[in-house]
Amino acid sequence: MMDEGSELSVTIGQVVQRLKGTHLHSQLERQAKECLHRPEIKLECLKDDVRNFLKKSGWERKLQNAVYRELHVHLAVPPQHMKEPLAYMRKAQASWENRILKSLNSMCTELGVPLAHKRSAQEQKDLINKWNEMGTDEPDLSHFRPVYAPKDFLEVLIGLQNPNHDCRDRAGSRCHWGLIQVPLSVRGIQDMREAFPELGLMAGQLGVDDHTHVPPDLFETEHVRIGKRVVSEQDSAAAQQYSRQGCPTGLRADLWALILNSTNEPEDVMHYDQLKSAVIIHDLLVDNLIYKDVKLTASNDDYYFVFEDYLYQVLLCFSRDTAVLEHFSYNSATPPKSYIRGGQGKEDYAVVYPPNGVIPFHGFSMYVAPLCFLYNEPSRLYRVFREMYARYFFRLHSISSSSSGIVSLCLQFEKLLQTHLPQLFYHLREVGAQPLRIAFKWMVRAFSGYLATDQLLLLWDRILGYDSLEIVAVLAAAVFAFRAENLMEVMSLAAAEAVLADLSTLKVMPLLQIFLFATAT
Repeated sequence: MMDEGSELSVTIGQVVQRLKGTHLHSQLERQAKECLHRPEIKLECLKDDVRNFLKKSGWERKLQNAVYRELHVHLAVPPQHMKEPLAYMRKAQASWENRILKSLNSMCTELGVPLAHKRSAQEQKDLINKWNEMGTDEPDLSHFRPVYAPKDFLEVLIGLQNPNHDCRDRAGSRCHWGLIQVPLSVRGIQDMREAFPELGLMAGQLGVDDHTHVPPDLFETEHVRIGKRVVSEQDSAAAQQYSRQGCPTGLRADLWALILNSTNEPEDVMHYDQLKSAVIIHDLLVDNLIYKDVKLTASNDDYYFVFEDYLYQVLLCFSRDTAVLEHFSYNSATPPKSYIRGGQGKEDYAVVYPPNGVIPFHGFSMYVAPLCFLYNEPSRLYRVFREMYARYFFRLHSISSSSSGIVSLCLQFEKLLQTHLPQLFYHLREVGAQPLRIAFKWMVRAFSGYLATDQLLLLWDRILGYDSLEIVAVLAAAVFAFRAENLMEVMSLAAAEAVLADLSTLKVMPLLQIFLFATAT
């Protein structure tokens, strides 16, 4: 066992190693060299003078934000557990990946469409011309189908079993109420209260205390003033803490980018343009899956249909971005591989497909759609989405034991409901309306497409603020609690779904506060 000092040394070494060779590292080196020519830099105190210069010119803050990101994204768990510590979870994820890849390959064979091919010069020219109006294009997608839908994924999660644990060995039948039967540790309401104190009834909240009947000088005015200062200070840690009480509409885009340490420097814009060129040169089978998904989801949504062109641009570029592969170092999933023609089964001919390693599923475009309200510059929108995906969204469609993973969220939702609304849970179970069958589609999309956009953004403020998706499970349980009276009257799954069909009028923060802090424990 390492002592605390040794562990800290290892962590510092890992962070330094990861930052070496980055664009930020080369910028810092260049700035340090250039400042040597300044008259205030003295040879006898060179180290301190250079450090003070970097601090005053804002480079120290940029370095702090980069370190903060590394600590959050890459070093949250011991290196040996980076991907997934539980063998049965790894096995289930591998089996699910094989199923997805088999579905993609069979579609490829059935339709006689290659996984990838180079576009002709005319096709490239046509795509360049319609890049900003791809929504007007109506390709025949009738033969293409989503590789899988959330309900298919749910069935896999329901079948998960830990071979070393038999639920029947436990006294009573409480563990059999829900659909998820794996023994993971999830937080109850009391633990959540301690973890999320800023959501308490006595704390000011955007989403509650900014309504028209509340005088702005009670909370909103001061909160906005602090938010402006956080943005001007460019401090990622402060922005994350601030986001726990909600981000003002006018500051949200800057605050989220700051929390994610997402930049839009010239090199970021150039990277986006390179991805765009890759889209124009090669046509991938997954492009059709993206087109199909946008048409089936965002294009039919009252809030998001206007962003159809942005969604195509961002998702097509995302599919080509090999930088996304980096997140597989801490994702339980493994990027799928295909073989170059003629090299079937030969490892030397294996290539990651699609290049980013992520096969889109039904509803995938809804991870991007809400961000279109915040960012109107495609390269900035793209960077923020990529960072959101690599931090949070990938956990919603991969099998893992992470506390923010979809398995834990499902279990947490069921336990919260079973503990605090046992009569409702038992009634729904008895009439064949298992609550998770209704709530799963909300959680797998982090409620995108189900809540009104302003409410969804307030929810995502807290996901970023607490660096956790657990709040999604709490909200799902809170929705059932809010509609409990009506749900107690239903006698079928269809009737329960009808009661919960429209969430667009719900107010997120009052629901969360009441469920977390006004529920008897």
